[in-house]
Amino acid sequence: MGPVVHDELIALPAGHPSLAFGGGDTVPGGLLALSASGGVRVRPGEGRSVYFGRNFAEVHVAIGVADRRVSRRQGVLTCRAGRWWVANTGNRPIRLPDSRWLSRDGEEPLAPGYTPLFVSGSGPREHLLELFVVAPDGPAPHAVVRPWRLSPDERLAAVVLGRRYLLHEANPRPLTWQEADARLAELQPGRWRAGRLERVVTDLRTRLSRRGVPGLREDEVPDPYGGALTDNLLRELVRTRTVVPPDLAVLDPDGPEPGGEPWTPLGR
Repeated sequence: MGPVVHDELIALPAGHPSLAFGGGDTVPGGLLALSASGGVRVRPGEGRSVYFGRNFAEVHVAIGVADRRVSRRQGVLTCRAGRWWVANTGNRPIRLPDSRWLSRDGEEPLAPGYTPLFVSGSGPREHLLELFVVAPDGPAPHAVVRPWRLSPDERLAAVVLGRRYLLHEANPRPLTWQEADARLAELQPGRWRAGRLERVVTDLRTRLSRRGVPGLREDEVPDPYGGALTDNLLRELVRTRTVVPPDLAVLDPDGPEPGGEPWTPLGR
């Protein structure tokens, strides 16, 4: 697929910044769709469709290209009556925000703004498709936020502890220290000894608290040992887009999506 697919659909390269940062220079009512293998930017138009799935030759956005559990055409995004809709045409369920699932032949409207979708693959694998729908009256002004700078260890700790937040689950909670320790031991054997994760997170909370972030000190929350401090930290990191759904790729046991390039977030 070349850089211009047709007059109303422009290709986005692999490694394009996460759509969690916004759609950039976009057309009112338009749609952006992005996976690790690349994506498209498309203008609105009645009946216009964007297909996504495993087979590069049959879709506009390839996702899960090396995972045969993902359908060749897993789903379609369609513009109808001034709105964009997502439909599941494949064999695997699609995870929507707030812990909702879209089964085969199911369809859901997309709200303006950012929506991450996750296609279930082989075993625990879930393949991310980022969507951004531009409001009919143009992009809404975004609050100015700056991602916090994290060390590699801090970023990995945040992604492991905050997986449910990055999946946009309803009422997410952090993993327990024991669950996160076990996952880190799988990802980096021998590096994360008992207690190291908690020290990394405590140091990060202390640093951000000194920079003015509320709710990160024990004297600020009613139940500091019940997970409230970690919850507040993870919500701050997600709110400021310090960690975004593409960061979940580090948890993939089979490595990066084939065809994709290392993703470099904005502002880091």
